[in-house]
Amino acid sequence: MPTNTPAAAAPVVSSTEQEEIASVPARMVKAWAAHDADAFADLFTPDGTMILPGVYQKGRDAIRAFMTVAFAGPYQGTRVTGTPIDLKPLADGAVALLTTGGVLAAGATELADASAIRASWILVKREGRWQLAVYQNCPRD
Repeated sequence: MPTNTPAAAAPVVSSTEQEEIASVPARMVKAWAAHDADAFADLFTPDGTMILPGVYQKGRDAIRAFMTVAFAGPYQGTRVTGTPIDLKPLADGAVALLTTGGVLAAGATELADASAIRASWILVKREGRWQLAVYQNCPRD
């Protein structure tokens, strides 16, 4: 096996695409603030996956159903925050976005350390827009 083969050049993500990609977390924050399970699920591809501690949901419909129940129950009155910290092009039309943020308890103005997370977003360009193929988060600390 040759050892001097040059690595493939990483795909380039234009500044316009970077802005579009960075807008996905903002759309999630907005959907969550409205407790809008439809808008939240619409961030995902039809077969997208959402992994949270103790939660695995596959498919836009399953994510919508989960969030409908969660917004009426344990997430009622909560908000989320998220800030992109890194963007890694994976292939043409596919990126990994890393964020930090978390769930703000109902009435809270600051994020509690226990609620802080880091998240990985695998986004793909489908139907002319960036959509989540995989979202996964874990506790920050």
